Amino acid sequence: MNEPERPTEDAPVDDAAPKRRMTKTRWIALLTALGIVLAAVLTTAAVTSGRGSHDRNEDSPLLETPPTTLPATTTTRKPHKKPKPVLTKPEAPPADPYANVPIIQIGSLEIPKIGELTPIYEGITLTVIDHGPGHWPGSALPGQIGNTVFPGHRVTHSHPFLNLDLLAPGDQIVFHMTGYDYVYKVTGTQIVYPTDLYIIDPTPTATVTLVACHPKHSAAQRIVVKGKLVASIKR
Repeated sequence: MNEPERPTEDAPVDDAAPKRRMTKTRWIALLTALGIVLAAVLTTAAVTSGRGSHDRNEDSPLLETPPTTLPATTTTRKPHKKPKPVLTKPEAPPADPYANVPIIQIGSLEIPKIGELTPIYEGITLTVIDHGPGHWPGSALPGQIGNTVFPGHRVTHSHPFLNLDLLAPGDQIVFHMTGYDYVYKVTGTQIVYPTDLYIIDPTPTATVTLVACHPKHSAAQRIVVKGKLVASIKR
């Protein structure tokens, strides 16, 4: 039998073998790298999952999903503000104090301390006041917020304000109007001059001002009695 020929040192080298060996090496390296990457991904996911659970347990605001129940919203109402009172504005004194105007009774005025009960009218001309105390047009009506002003005679005609000087703080001034009685209490008395019209200025609360000549039998000054509303009584 003939023996197979042995390659000599000068025989050509088969390049396919080393190429196949390098290809296997690359596959092994690639698989190893993929394994490392996969392991890293799995480790990161596990750590992230653990952190997420921890954060939720700690009430962290960084939640992966929004809460299923939204907190109830509340509406805060602003405190109710009381409306500002509309201040009355008394009219200027009449140009003609003797003007012929209608005589209209609007109620009656009672001052228990001096035993006075008199009808009251709308207007401050002398033709009105000759019948009884007159309501100054534009000032507050009895019971309303503001300064209700009533001038009256002191020694002439029915002289309803003859004894205003006897009133003291705490004494009552009562207006009997349609359906209501309005009770004021005297807060003080002052003497002013006829030109001191500040006494009729509007006030932010319900007040009363009674005005008459002073001293008695003279018109040199004015006596002014002030009071505040303390009761409104429905009849």
